[in-house]
Amino acid sequence: MHIHILGICGTFMGGLAALAREAGHRVTGCDANVYPPMSEQLRALDIELIEGWGVDQLALAPDVFVVGNVVSRGNPLMEAILDAGARYTSGPQWLADHVLPGRHVLAVAGTHGKTTTTSMLAWILDDAGLQPGFLVGGVPLNFAVSARLGRSAAGGAFVIEADEYDTAFFDKRSKFVHYRPRTAVLNNLEYDHADIFPDLAAIETQFHHLVRTVPASGRLVVNARDEALQRVLERGCWSAVERFGTVREEPGAWRARGEPHAFDVLRGSLKVGRVDWALLGEHNQLNALAAIAAAEHAGVAPEAAAASLARFDNVRRRMELRGEAGGVKVYDDFAHHPSAMRTTIDGLRRKVGDDARIVAVFEPRSNTMKLGTMKALLPWALEEADRVFCHAGGLGWDPREALAPVEPPAVVADDVDALVRDIVRAARAGDHVLVMSNGGFGGIHDRLLAALASTGGAA
Repeated sequence: MHIHILGICGTFMGGLAALAREAGHRVTGCDANVYPPMSEQLRALDIELIEGWGVDQLALAPDVFVVGNVVSRGNPLMEAILDAGARYTSGPQWLADHVLPGRHVLAVAGTHGKTTTTSMLAWILDDAGLQPGFLVGGVPLNFAVSARLGRSAAGGAFVIEADEYDTAFFDKRSKFVHYRPRTAVLNNLEYDHADIFPDLAAIETQFHHLVRTVPASGRLVVNARDEALQRVLERGCWSAVERFGTVREEPGAWRARGEPHAFDVLRGSLKVGRVDWALLGEHNQLNALAAIAAAEHAGVAPEAAAASLARFDNVRRRMELRGEAGGVKVYDDFAHHPSAMRTTIDGLRRKVGDDARIVAVFEPRSNTMKLGTMKALLPWALEEADRVFCHAGGLGWDPREALAPVEPPAVVADDVDALVRDIVRAARAGDHVLVMSNGGFGGIHDRLLAALASTGGAA
């Protein structure tokens, strides 16, 4: 089969392309911006990439056009596909039709932690010798690729990051309703994606639709602390539920005893494993509990799963140390929702202690943040940082006003060059600069390190 993918450089569509190529299909694709690292990964797989949406791509005459949700009506190529009556489908639907049938699908859903928990779960199953397939919206360092088919025999495990964002311009259901998981992790649920969801209740409805697809013999692994998820289950639940993250003992529920970097895993009153690892933060402790509970449903004992996490190397852009210059460490993290930013800063604070300075640098880049929906939460999200720097380019609201409660006053700059200069002037030896964005942020990490090195270091 020849498939031509529209929007191939997105993390999901790029992963789908890799799976299709591994399965023996001919794969080509296009995007508005063909850029690394996905472009390099795809070319290494001998996948032809075309820049732009030229209608001449119709001449490729693929068996099917696979359309990413970056494509909307008015896109020239899409309009030509519609006019020609050519066959097209969405990425999640193609995956459901050609990769997932017959597999034990383990889907990880939630506002936060999807990529990390999916990577943990895939690694636990792989370390147990199960050779799982997976599709992750990032690059797990244990695998160095974002997707693979794994053992595709009937019943073979396939772990997938289950996104609640809509499927395509012609299918406004969440992506995850296509996956039909036997095991589903519901990590947490907050309001996000303000560009497509009017409120939290609308997202809860999509999660309810996911719950409806899990068979009675399946398992739901649910964060016990999350009120929105409890409301989702109250709307109907037909599968066994395993709760994790309980504060006190609860029969059959999973909880942690100890610090996030070293803790016992308890099921009810029984200790079933121990995790000693390098990851930070209570959020990762909860992610670990979810992954262990889900892995058990695929046949991995909790004790073995916990031991595997000691060898888990995290995911690129999750508290990734990009370098050190002039005594200043620069980290890269994908956090872009206020809750995720607060959690990320808290994790770093636990690591470095109260005496070290944390310099938080962020750009409101997600569609939700660009709309200003969450701007009132920014002072709360950043309150554990010692200094705050914000990139304000391209916003329709004033971050200076939103950050006015921050002390000492936040520094806001309209371009990355000015922001780098401001950070370098303020930085001191021993600082930890935490850069948070769901985009490339203009290469600010390398620019910061270069500027710190060229000035002879921080004060």
